[in-house]
Amino acid sequence: MTMRNLLEVSGLCKTFGHGSRAVKAVDDVSFSIREGSTLGVLGESGSGKSTLARCVLRLVEPDAGKIRFDGEDITWLTPGEMRQRRRDMQMIFQNPLSALNAKMTVEQNVMDPLDVWSIGTPSSRRAKARHLLDMVGLASKSADAYPWEFSGGQQQRVAIARALALEPRLLVCDEATSALDASVQAQIISLLVQLQKEMRLTYILISHNLGVVEYMSDEVLVMQAGKVRELSTTEEVYRFPKSDYTRALIRAVPRMPTPEELEERQRLRAERDA
Repeated sequence: MTMRNLLEVSGLCKTFGHGSRAVKAVDDVSFSIREGSTLGVLGESGSGKSTLARCVLRLVEPDAGKIRFDGEDITWLTPGEMRQRRRDMQMIFQNPLSALNAKMTVEQNVMDPLDVWSIGTPSSRRAKARHLLDMVGLASKSADAYPWEFSGGQQQRVAIARALALEPRLLVCDEATSALDASVQAQIISLLVQLQKEMRLTYILISHNLGVVEYMSDEVLVMQAGKVRELSTTEEVYRFPKSDYTRALIRAVPRMPTPEELEERQRLRAERDA
């Protein structure tokens, strides 16, 4: 069965500043994402990745272009109308501690979106918050603790639970694992993959980490200086990159040698030491 597009973006532009100091952060970007899939967005710092995501959610207003979500043109929705739509579009940020309210308990942080939207009763909201904490691998007994009492990985799990509270369809992960060490990063990635399968979530995955993007993404969009340099399936981008910029990015990533390469290295070492 062919999956339909959940998000369609065409000709999106965003410029900051004026005159000679103007910077085109997003320059005529177009792409679509099939429902239940992941689009990885790659590029160096300042390439426009985060601005693109914020324009898609209209946290930053684009200067031009069109955004269609679930078949609806949301480009010119009023703030009130867009607020309703954002229930379906949530974001996970790089620094979970700064994204969470340090004065609220973990349970209160997860409940907060439900409180804002007056969804259910106080007791049902509390029950849902604890269920979400269980889903992301945090014991319910942690609910009364505060975010600053947790490790970075645990804080990010809380942030994910909060993002899921309104049952969104699109989740933007903006460098959501980059501040974590390798082992914790792997746990969060595994959690995101599991949640996507269980909840049929659609992801925009923004990352500097080419390995994470390769593992999680169905398609990859490569940005440089606000422009799209490449957009194709993950396999095409990683195995047959078309742009010099993409090739340079991929070459810069350390990779494990193949068994054949290891065998050849051992042979050469043995010849050298003979």
